[in-house]
Amino acid sequence: MAQNSKQPREGDFIAIQSYKHDGSLHRIWRDTMVLKSNDNSLIGCNNRTLVTEDDGRHWVTREPALVYFHKKYWFNVVAMLRDDGLAYYCNLASPYVMDKEALKYIDYDLDVKVFPDGRRKLLDVDEYNDFSRRWNYGPEIDHILKTNVKIIVDWINNKKGPFSEEFIAIWYQRYLELSRQKNEGRKE
Repeated sequence: MAQNSKQPREGDFIAIQSYKHDGSLHRIWRDTMVLKSNDNSLIGCNNRTLVTEDDGRHWVTREPALVYFHKKYWFNVVAMLRDDGLAYYCNLASPYVMDKEALKYIDYDLDVKVFPDGRRKLLDVDEYNDFSRRWNYGPEIDHILKTNVKIIVDWINNKKGPFSEEFIAIWYQRYLELSRQKNEGRKE
């Protein structure tokens, strides 16, 4: 995954591409609006975004979702703004890289889901174990991912970063403002 130092700007739309450890493409989100981007992190929003699976199937996201990526942490966070409340899907994944094509990361199968009522669940442990053996993740990656699960749980418990209601309110409001500006610009 080639890296380019040019950061997308606020209001730009980017693609997000997730890969598996063997380099195969796993999933693509076509249009994510960038809300903030710097050398270490990217915050964006998907809303009715086309998603393409590795087998060619397509689907469209149902609700707005804020996405949080960081170059230090081995996870990314998707905060889904649902009718029944806020739900989170946390992918254990490599830190992202950005190139002229897309934001890219390697998905390491393990996921932490947080339900609107606050319940949490570690998902896809069997899938992680299968792929870890198949592609030889090794003890270093295993240690990094297990450490990052603990970091995610700490962030959830302490309502840090994307797990803060204030974070969600600020960035979703910014998404609505930028969307309104873009729609007004189209009408002129």
